[in-house]
Amino acid sequence: MTRYLFLLVFVTLFITSCGDSPKGETVSSEEAIKVKDQPTETSTTYNINVANSQIDWIGSKIVGDQHTGYLKLSTGSLNMEDGLIVGGSFVVDMNSLTCTDLDESSGKGKLEEHLKDGDFFDTQQYPVGKFEIASVKVVEGNMDATHEITGNLTLKDVTKSITIPAKVELSENGISATTPQFKINRTEWGIKYGSGLLGIAQNKAIDDDVALKISLVASM
Repeated sequence: MTRYLFLLVFVTLFITSCGDSPKGETVSSEEAIKVKDQPTETSTTYNINVANSQIDWIGSKIVGDQHTGYLKLSTGSLNMEDGLIVGGSFVVDMNSLTCTDLDESSGKGKLEEHLKDGDFFDTQQYPVGKFEIASVKVVEGNMDATHEITGNLTLKDVTKSITIPAKVELSENGISATTPQFKINRTEWGIKYGSGLLGIAQNKAIDDDVALKISLVASM
């Protein structure tokens, strides 16, 4: 009986130590695709309000804790035609990377500094990221998304094409575009520090998948 009780406690502690895994589908990446010249003569440009727009992120160990935070945008715009997004892009300020689950006494500054150095995003050499919209498809029957947006994501000078879901809403005040949480494989953009694929100790390995949630607000 004692043996089974010990096993139950061990399993419970193991599950607890793993924490909740970030939600969302992992989107596949492809070779960069051609982006049309934009804006066109018939489209209307909406400028992204960078103060009210951001990218939330979650990074986690394979076994253990996880951290949350956000990135801010430095500039961006969306091009609309007949009530639909037909193009656009935004630039991510990588030096704005902020951790939200720690304070200074628990290592906030140390973690942010590490994420900005050469092990991860190397923001001194690559201070910006970028996403350029190539095509937009209307989808139906999805409560979390009205569109699928395909575009080129650039991080650390590596550009890959991804397709992500988004809920796009147009009002008299402008546009809001919000994605449900999704994940990308960071190693495909050359961010390989702590990757579980490198055979390091599992309790130190960092999940290759990073969860993202993009929230954009734009107006004329």
